[in-house]
Amino acid sequence: MQRALIAALLTGLIAPAIGAYIVQRRLSLLGDGLGHVAIAGVGLALLTGSAPLPVAVLVCVAGSVTVEILRQRGKATGDVGLAILFYGGLAAGVLMSAFAGGGTGALSQYLFGSLTAVSPSDLIMIGVLAVVVLIPTIGLAPQLFAVSADEDFARVLGLRVRFYNILVVILAAITVSLSMRTVGLLLVSALMVVPVAAANNLVPGFYASLGCAMAIGVVVSVGGAAGSYYANAAPGALIVVLAIAVFAISWPVSALLRRRRRMPITLPQSAEPPGIRSPHVLAGTHPHQHGDPDCDHPSVQHGDHVDYVHDGHRHAVHRDHYDEH
Repeated sequence: MQRALIAALLTGLIAPAIGAYIVQRRLSLLGDGLGHVAIAGVGLALLTGSAPLPVAVLVCVAGSVTVEILRQRGKATGDVGLAILFYGGLAAGVLMSAFAGGGTGALSQYLFGSLTAVSPSDLIMIGVLAVVVLIPTIGLAPQLFAVSADEDFARVLGLRVRFYNILVVILAAITVSLSMRTVGLLLVSALMVVPVAAANNLVPGFYASLGCAMAIGVVVSVGGAAGSYYANAAPGALIVVLAIAVFAISWPVSALLRRRRRMPITLPQSAEPPGIRSPHVLAGTHPHQHGDPDCDHPSVQHGDHVDYVHDGHRHAVHRDHYDEH
């Protein structure tokens, strides 16, 4: 049970971390496709008598990179690539499992998760690969966000779009393969997408949403793993149900938060007589640019432009700097 809780915590941490970029790319079903490719890896492991987890990781990474390269070269659209992942991986996995003598029954623990079957060697590999996923998803967050949100703009900025796109699908493939022991290959896509959707409802800005999604993933994964012990329920299904419950709660909360953000903002009145414009003063530098995804300063329409409320006064865009007034 200790190994199960640690595996659930790591899965809940990394699945929303890479899922945030998958959602930005509008490929929410990518996790399902990669899960079916991982089934082919499990079938190959059963056929060759190898450990399922490392073989599933290798096969899933190879399949995801192949489809992404075909998509980038224009030989397959995103929908066609996902179809190849879905049907080719599932058919190959079931076929190889049948040749190995296990049939579809041998795949069930990987399709729906089996937390209590996590071995010490599995846990070590999950921990190592979790670090491999978290380092780029957090350390390269600006680059990955730019490429996931707008490839053309990222290319103008000089980013290596092809490299970062392949990196995203590799990290997603690793995450899906690791999750087959916790939520299962058929439900892992929900853990990658639903916490991100709930976080988007609760907090503004990409980076705040990323941190919130990871926190939600950890809570529902550990809570689902512990709850499955007392409720004698399948841990993967309970984890996903908890994630959906959090999303359902975040919906009305987001409506209240949006209403609060739209409330009128009272600014200090200028001491200048009416009709006389206050002098504009150069504002100090900021760690971010107003209007960026991580900017939480309210915007206020001011004549023919938009100002940003900062510490009780307005910052107005003026060429390459901000004026304070």
